[in-house]
Amino acid sequence: MTPQEVLAELTALQAGDVPTHGGSTMAYVYDAGLAGLEDLAAAAQAAFQWTNALDPTAFPSVARIEDDLVGAAADLLGGGPATVGTVTSGGTESCLLAVLAARERWRARGGSGRPRLLLPVTAHAAFRKAAHLFDLDVVDVAVDPLTCRALPSAVAAELDARAALVVVSAPSYPHGVLDPVGEVAALAAAAGVPCHVDACIGGWVLPFLDDVPEPFDLSVPGVTSLSVDLHKYGYAPKGVSVLLTAEPELRQGHWFSTAGWPGYPVVNPTLAGTRPAGPMAAAWAVHRWLGRDGYADLARATRAATVALAEGAAAIPGLRVVGTPVATLVALAQDGPDGVDVLNLADETTARGWLLQPQPPFAQPGGADLPATLHLTVTGATAGRVDALLADLVDAARAAAALPRPVADPDLVAAAATIDPAALTVPEVDALLELAGVGGGRLPERMAPVHALVAALPRPVAERLLAGVLDLVYRPRRAAPTR
Repeated sequence: MTPQEVLAELTALQAGDVPTHGGSTMAYVYDAGLAGLEDLAAAAQAAFQWTNALDPTAFPSVARIEDDLVGAAADLLGGGPATVGTVTSGGTESCLLAVLAARERWRARGGSGRPRLLLPVTAHAAFRKAAHLFDLDVVDVAVDPLTCRALPSAVAAELDARAALVVVSAPSYPHGVLDPVGEVAALAAAAGVPCHVDACIGGWVLPFLDDVPEPFDLSVPGVTSLSVDLHKYGYAPKGVSVLLTAEPELRQGHWFSTAGWPGYPVVNPTLAGTRPAGPMAAAWAVHRWLGRDGYADLARATRAATVALAEGAAAIPGLRVVGTPVATLVALAQDGPDGVDVLNLADETTARGWLLQPQPPFAQPGGADLPATLHLTVTGATAGRVDALLADLVDAARAAAALPRPVADPDLVAAAATIDPAALTVPEVDALLELAGVGGGRLPERMAPVHALVAALPRPVAERLLAGVLDLVYRPRRAAPTR
């Protein structure tokens, strides 16, 4: 194939993807809507695409780029003279490393048994992944069912000798609300437990706003680490995040160093060895171009659009806004028993060209369940399209209200209650997915019944089946045999 044919084939592969520009995809991607930004980022990334960030002594440019990005994040987010940080591949890796560092500190201070990770149920799933990888027990901490903010009293009840880390969100991804960082961090500090602020999605927005209700960053006493993604509202290509730690000793807990083999001595500050320098360079270039004033303009315009969107959505019959959104995220829920089912609403908005993210209902400790919601991430590119989005939301809500509510097949749910998910083989999972209507990795056009089923199944069974869907999607393509 010629280079032109290869690129044409790549372009054709994207035909079924959701759009990454224009503001209609309100999850997964972040579009500033600024002319020239993408070209600058692409040029910077191309200039460093062959550079290996594994060894900053061989590539000192990488150390300079990383130090500049960490310094900018520390200046923006309340860092003190001792604050250090690490550039990672994304928010998940930043969260993983924060948990790893806290676990190592807990062990070094004589912790015995299995360490515990205290998570408000609204904390990002990346922390559950960290607990799985690094052998911590997850302690689900209830949030207020109305505000969806973490409950300090619930955190306090779980602070014991096995607590290795407490997590709070600024804001939480599901609902866009700000946890009571100061209260929780103070409780954690009094118990001698580190406190991590997950500001992956809000850390590059909240510092530029005038209406943030309370401090949330490293300036808050008791906060020991903070994560912020530059590939979200830093508007850099994926994947670039920064993990800040209040002092260098904590950062050492997630570094890996070995001279225990015949090869070169290895020191890795992140989970990866070889690290791509291209995304770092792109983030650096975008940051240098926009500067604080450019980011402030984007943040304020996007926040204003978010407020207008929340007010307009709350006025749609049958819908309500969950909690008090503080940044650029909005969650919509059914208002009253006869309100609009938001899982159906998600399908109706998809049909009108918008990707809004459905979130099934969630049973939390204590029985105060959280409702199904529809998640909207507002970016710079969406800011000029709020009126169009609201008009489509009104029309979609009217259509969704006329549909029957999605209900999981009771026979399938009853059968699932008898299943040991750990014992399921891949063929058995494939067969169950066929019964659920998602066989062959093909998702149905209307996803509301699938989300209703996920919510109704026992959580371990649902998780096994969800992994099965991805297993079907990622089946290798084989070349046809030749003669």
